[in-house]
Amino acid sequence: MNPNSIDQYGYHCNPKLSLPFIAIAFQKHFIALYHMGIYADPELQHWFVAEYPNYSFQKLDMGKSCIRFKKFDQIPSDLIAEFAKKIIVKQCINRYETLINKSK
Repeated sequence: MNPNSIDQYGYHCNPKLSLPFIAIAFQKHFIALYHMGIYADPELQHWFVAEYPNYSFQKLDMGKSCIRFKKFDQIPSDLIAEFAKKIIVKQCINRYETLINKSK
């Protein structure tokens, strides 16, 4: 258990690390926004997919917890801000731990 973390068990791949919540990564051909809540919450994912066309003319490029953008200026920051408010960290941790416990 990570003593500096609010999650009890940490990240399943390495329990010494805190559970990631939202992150951005710059890859060679795209920018990736990772939000762990979207993968664990089908209702949140449905909301995001439905709202995306209201904020961007770009085609949605999305994996399980990854939303990819070709260029930085294509990121719909207002949508991402609204999206980040839809689930609090504690909810994300609870859903994650429920999913991990089911898989054991």
